[in-house]
Amino acid sequence: MELRELRAGGNGGGSGLGGVGAGGGAGPGSGISPSSSEFGGICIGAGGGGQRVPTKADLFIEQLNATNAKKVALLLVLGFIVYHGLLNWNYGDDSCQWLLSKGRFKGDNEWQPYGCMVHKYSLTDTRRCLRYLAFFDNKNNFVFVGDDSVRLLYERFVEQLRLPLAADEMPQEEEENNASVADSSARFEDKKLHMLAQYIRAEEVTPSLVERLYRLEAEKQLSSVYVVGFTYAGLLAGNTTEDVLRQYGANLTLLVPPFHRLVAQTSRVLWKLADRVDEEKLPTSWRLLQNDHIDQLNHVARGVFRYTEASVWESAWHIANGLLDNAIDGHQLCAHGQRLEVQLLWNMYCNDYMNYNDGTCCSSSEPYTTLQIVSYAMFGVCMTLVCGMCLRRWLLHLRGHTLYMPLHQHQQPQHEPGGRRGAGAATAPPPASALSALITDYGTPMVALSLLGLILGYFYLCDRTNFFMKENKYYSEFSFWIPVGYVFALGLFFTEDSRFTKVLNRDQTDELRGWILLVVLIYYMTGAQRVLPIHMHIKLLISGYFFLTGYTHFSHLWQTGGSGSLFVRFFQAMFRANFLSVLLCFCMNRPYQFYYFVPLLSFWLCVVYFVLALPPRISSASVDSNPLHYLYLVCKCIGCLGGITVLFMSEVFFERIFVTRPWKALFVTTDDDLHEWWHQWKLDRYTVAFGMIYAACFHIAQKYNVYDDNNHGNLFSRRTSISVTLMALLGVGTYTAFSFLCRNVQNCEEIHSYILFIPIIGYLVLRNISGILRTRYSAFFAWFGRISLELFVCQYHIWLAADRHGVLVLLPGFPTLNMIITSFIFVCASHEVHRLTQILLPYAVPNDWRLVMRNFVIFLIVLIPVARSDGMF
Repeated sequence: MELRELRAGGNGGGSGLGGVGAGGGAGPGSGISPSSSEFGGICIGAGGGGQRVPTKADLFIEQLNATNAKKVALLLVLGFIVYHGLLNWNYGDDSCQWLLSKGRFKGDNEWQPYGCMVHKYSLTDTRRCLRYLAFFDNKNNFVFVGDDSVRLLYERFVEQLRLPLAADEMPQEEEENNASVADSSARFEDKKLHMLAQYIRAEEVTPSLVERLYRLEAEKQLSSVYVVGFTYAGLLAGNTTEDVLRQYGANLTLLVPPFHRLVAQTSRVLWKLADRVDEEKLPTSWRLLQNDHIDQLNHVARGVFRYTEASVWESAWHIANGLLDNAIDGHQLCAHGQRLEVQLLWNMYCNDYMNYNDGTCCSSSEPYTTLQIVSYAMFGVCMTLVCGMCLRRWLLHLRGHTLYMPLHQHQQPQHEPGGRRGAGAATAPPPASALSALITDYGTPMVALSLLGLILGYFYLCDRTNFFMKENKYYSEFSFWIPVGYVFALGLFFTEDSRFTKVLNRDQTDELRGWILLVVLIYYMTGAQRVLPIHMHIKLLISGYFFLTGYTHFSHLWQTGGSGSLFVRFFQAMFRANFLSVLLCFCMNRPYQFYYFVPLLSFWLCVVYFVLALPPRISSASVDSNPLHYLYLVCKCIGCLGGITVLFMSEVFFERIFVTRPWKALFVTTDDDLHEWWHQWKLDRYTVAFGMIYAACFHIAQKYNVYDDNNHGNLFSRRTSISVTLMALLGVGTYTAFSFLCRNVQNCEEIHSYILFIPIIGYLVLRNISGILRTRYSAFFAWFGRISLELFVCQYHIWLAADRHGVLVLLPGFPTLNMIITSFIFVCASHEVHRLTQILLPYAVPNDWRLVMRNFVIFLIVLIPVARSDGMF
């Protein structure tokens, strides 16, 4: 973002999420400053109308622009690709090793493994995993060998499977789980799940233990999990000498051959390190034990098993060490720590089979499809052609040929008021640059497609491979509200005078979309959906976005009377809304419904344009010439609300419409389920209609001079303004109170659909009733508002991760700095995608409706093989 853009008038007209089709060119940030070191972007005045020489600070500020920001983002991406490539080359890309190695505790006292995400397995999830494996005749065999700490882990492991079951539904089992420490074994078996868990007590390495391990190997229980961990019998005596350590290492060496043979059977062997103790809380019989002795023993164990097939379970040791203050009697891991260790075991065992979106540890990368190969191959062809054209032009330049660059193709949007760089002004780059000549000539759409291919390749690398790391989301009051506070502080800092005095002018609508989108992004980043009041307010913000969609499109038709081709305008709006999402569906192997906001926006755009296009077309001029058009307008609104209500009242009718081929694929998820579309649709079923009705009432009131927004004054008289302001505050406060008093998400969302217009209109009144507020806006929020659609869609893959269930990690170990870096790259990529979309728009949707129909038919023909492969026909 350019600082001068924020301080300037923000004259660009790019469309964002809800402003799809509301205007033409890109926002201010979409213009790219010339690469030459000119000072024309800075106007430095002096007394008497003179100008002074720019200082170093002025030159530095001149370089703070979107173009240079993208260059920095590109360098960061390349640097992190090299960094993670070295990490994968040195340590491997096995996320199971990350799961078992290290991690950290988050603020909610939950464990976050290094570089991957863990799914929280419930009883249902666990049994579903075991049942799935049993269906393919796999034996689910778990063996725990060790001292008291391993016995407690075994008990907690079995407890997760059997505690919620009724007594008469207990699986057939032989167990002694409540046995004393002196008991030698315990056993749990569920024949329906092919599940066998057993505990073998061992204080140290003995010949009988080694022989027992060999017998287990002889049973040929493939894909078993062995958790082994102990020290030696005299540990509590506190006599851990050098001789004891050497003997301990020699004894552990005896376990290497049986471990190797077990691993050869595709089993996994985990060595559980001894847990540290809280020396001040130890009972009398443990007083001689010291943490130094435990650390020495663990060091020996690490040395023995480092180069063997067994895995040292370091993360279990880190969990116990992090919860040492909560240890029972100073040496026994608390129940919470035991549950965390059990969760790690289930993630290690089940993630690769169950494919939970929030469980990437020990999970393989998603296989690519033929459609993905074809899509990226097409982008590869574009890149090859661009490279060929660049090479040809460079060779021509070396031979002394003149490269002609049409000025009309290199246009910069208006950056600042005052005509310093007006819209449509032609600026020619130096003719010696072959790349500049290429970009400004016939290769422009090809270059745009090539850049899109590179960006989508980064998308794939981030979210469809294990090359970059991912972590679970973390919510706390501070993690949500502090970023929100920072964002609004920046928004207030970049506040300036608007060029408009009208209610809901372009600057104001861009601002509204911008701060709505930023708050929604923070909501998804922190996983704040668990807090019902926050969840309901986010739903209100999204509804406000749809409300603006209905308002802006109705206002455009009312003011212009549909001049020009409404058909072309509709396809321009649909292209802006769907271009990126369709490409991601092809390249990321996700259904259209996955990006739920885009299908909703597209559906309501179709509804809006269908209602507005029905004859007679109603506008400000038409109602003057024929007052009967007011009645037609009322009929249109009632018909729209009635049709929506009919769809809502009959879910069966709704399903029959939207599961009809061939458009069924647009509304179902990967599981061929329509429920997600039904839920999202009914939540905002009246929102766009409310926006259109509000726009109609607003413009009619303006027509009859109910208020005056042609100046910098208040809309109403002082007494009326106070009354309206109080009513608006009451409306906003009522919804906030409702969100805190409501206790059930389903009931809250159902009521929300009917009352959402109250706080939205209340906010619009508060924002516009005062002339001071109405004629100022935040250029910071408006800048983000112009690229809001790209921000919303791109967040799925390059800011969040694992289909928005986690967060992307480029810099492990520094969560705050990582969030800043990924956010910077994410915003730069979104801005570039927005710019490229604006470049391709006139080629995809020309101003001639015949050419639009031709391109649309070509697009449908391209979709036919894709549709056939997905079963749409």
